[in-house]
Amino acid sequence: MVARLAAAGHDVRVVVRDAADGAKHHDLEQLGATVVNQTSDAADRAHAVMLCVFTDEQVRQVCLDSALPSAMPPGSTLVVHTTTSPKTIEAIAARAGHVEVVDAPVSGGPHDIAAGKLTLFVGGADEAVARVQPVLACYGDPVLHVGPRGAGQRVKLVNNALFAGHIGLLAESIRLGQRLGVPESTVLGALAHGSATSRVLDIVAARGSVAGFIEVAGEFVGKDVAVVRSIAEELGSDLGALDDVIEVLDVGGKV
Repeated sequence: MVARLAAAGHDVRVVVRDAADGAKHHDLEQLGATVVNQTSDAADRAHAVMLCVFTDEQVRQVCLDSALPSAMPPGSTLVVHTTTSPKTIEAIAARAGHVEVVDAPVSGGPHDIAAGKLTLFVGGADEAVARVQPVLACYGDPVLHVGPRGAGQRVKLVNNALFAGHIGLLAESIRLGQRLGVPESTVLGALAHGSATSRVLDIVAARGSVAGFIEVAGEFVGKDVAVVRSIAEELGSDLGALDDVIEVLDVGGKV
């Protein structure tokens, strides 16, 4: 993302949360970015601040427990790419009253970013989204404006709950194949050519097995499923049939 922003001619300043990671500093500078020490340094005179950390807690640390919002110029835009709770987005917006907040969780991997084809589910006011559209388009295509602030997170959480459900269904199908005497590799290779094919099947097949995929991506999917489960519980509901298929995964508390 940094490389594509810099290549498009943007002045990119980056805060690395692990200040001692000299190799990361060097890599970012080689991409054309300037590494700064504080979020306030990155926010100073910025047209837009793009936040891409891992968890809801980290989003809150950066946006609610630091000087980031107050350091941003009036009329600038804070874009949250991390998948987080819609309540967190609203809490940030309440604190950063002089700044537009846009939630734009991402779907895709490094190869999508490199190709400028990362999917973005964007929530925010029309004018705010329009202002940051050229920046998002550096690495996002499609950039889907799915509704007001918070809508991006809601759509992404539904996406990831369904994604986890697809993985659960595939895992159960693999077990069925093994009970019928068909190895997992054979099932993965053959189903890709049948009516049961899916993007999840392609992704898992590229890793060679469900277990191999979970080892790489289970933590990412699991944290988002935990968020959507929490929101459903707050609404007095659950994930319905999705919960059943997610539970068949042998990954403990990850998903």
